[in-house]
Amino acid sequence: MKKVVLLLVFLLVEFSASAQCAMCRAVLQSGDDQGIAEGINDGIVYLMAIPYILVGGVFFLVYKKMKETRISK
Repeated sequence: MKKVVLLLVFLLVEFSASAQCAMCRAVLQSGDDQGIAEGINDGIVYLMAIPYILVGGVFFLVYKKMKETRISK
């Protein structure tokens, strides 16, 4: 019962979080140089894409290995 209550508390309570460091936020909110803001956004996309590429590669290798073992049987 405790686990259910704890799960409901985490799901229903909203936590406020600042997701950017102070320097990134200052650069993006200043609006002076849009090139810097675009660079930061591109960096975020690259950081987000790398784990998906790695996991996809592992799944591909596992699939390839499983396919080879099925053929050899």
